[in-house]
Amino acid sequence: MKFKKSLLSLILAAAMLITSACAQNTGNSEPDISASASESAENSGGGSESPANTEASEENTDNTENFSDTEEESKSGETEADTTDGTSETVSESEESSTEETAADTKAVETEEDAVSAEAISTAAETTTAAAETTTAATAVSTSAVTTAVTTTAASSAVSETSSPQQIPVTEAGFQVKGTALYDANGNRFVMRGINHPHSWFQNQLETAIPAIAKTGANTVRVVLSDGQQWAKIPLEDVEKIIRLCKDNKLICILEVHDVTGKDEIEGLRKTAEYWLEVKSALIGNEAYVILNIANEWIGSWDNAKMWYDGYSEAIKTIRGAGINNTIMIDAPGWGQYAKPIDDYGEKLFNDDPNKNTMFSIHMYGTAGKSSRVISSNLQYATNHDLCVVVGEFGYNHSDGDVDEDYIMKYCTENDIGYLGWSWKGNGGGVEYLDIAEDWEGKVLSADWGEKLINGENGIKATSVVCSVY
Repeated sequence: MKFKKSLLSLILAAAMLITSACAQNTGNSEPDISASASESAENSGGGSESPANTEASEENTDNTENFSDTEEESKSGETEADTTDGTSETVSESEESSTEETAADTKAVETEEDAVSAEAISTAAETTTAAAETTTAATAVSTSAVTTAVTTTAASSAVSETSSPQQIPVTEAGFQVKGTALYDANGNRFVMRGINHPHSWFQNQLETAIPAIAKTGANTVRVVLSDGQQWAKIPLEDVEKIIRLCKDNKLICILEVHDVTGKDEIEGLRKTAEYWLEVKSALIGNEAYVILNIANEWIGSWDNAKMWYDGYSEAIKTIRGAGINNTIMIDAPGWGQYAKPIDDYGEKLFNDDPNKNTMFSIHMYGTAGKSSRVISSNLQYATNHDLCVVVGEFGYNHSDGDVDEDYIMKYCTENDIGYLGWSWKGNGGGVEYLDIAEDWEGKVLSADWGEKLINGENGIKATSVVCSVY
């Protein structure tokens, strides 16, 4: 390579002398070429340093049990869950390798230099009869060199611009968890802003509620299903209809089964896993639109973390073994409010998923959502382990105490964490105040809860972005 460049330099020098001699008769033009390259790299992250003391409630912390007199009440002792001070930084960055492209550019440059050398030698041999041709050849050499430099710079810039924490390479698998972030099928980061809809108990309101929820600006809806263990089984054709309605209204659909809420036994969870296999034809092919929340608030106690791990590890394998590749969501135990097991077993559960595509959900009422310190610490049980988490349910008040809903929405907004308010309408048994809307059409929002969730400073309208798959 050095020999070629030296020979080329000598030839160009000779050409310049001849060009100078012919300057009176020959014009010379030099191309004006400029190249620019830009790089963009952003990191998103957050987390405040706060140890947590999480208290269990003797009250029933699952608001949904008010829909049925058959639901068991939660009776749990006082529990403390402390977390080590630390800041969780969410950095999701995917960078394509430029090795092959660089090698290709190098080979192209060598080939072009060989061609230039041959052209310059031929031109020098003919200078005694065509001085003007020498001048033209020299200009061509200069242009070729500049063009090569521009091409190389542009290629380098193109590789650099693929590096962004808000995007990963497009995957046919649909949604994909990467660290603390969830990415959609186009490779764009997706942050949930949504509402829960109690479909199992109000099936005739589906076609009214889904469009009404979409009109709030929500980008996600979490839909209650049942597998027949406690409420009537939702059949395959209904699941297909739910998904179709969500897609028609540009909503990401989270499906969850509610029958084993608060149950401290594995057999019920096994039956729920089998239900997902019964409806798998509705899930397969909709990985870009549907997330599978295996079971709502399975395990009501605060001392069964190992059972929580064992049960979900088995369920994940059952679901993946059936060819279901949708992103999986797992609720915390303790009626969804005891997040410490995510700290203890979350990484193991994530790694038990052969697709490495599992995220976690914490429900925040008067226990897990009672204060800024407890809220941030509970969420950091996941993010400190580089796990993806969402607030799958929350309200502004509950039977187990007041909720700091303002801080939940603020913290989630600042840290790119999703949240889903409970619930659109239909609450009973003393928690009617959790209705987001006063009517199924959503013409009037509840003053204390719906207005804040939808129209608040960090509410759905201010922070929701429709998923890019739409």
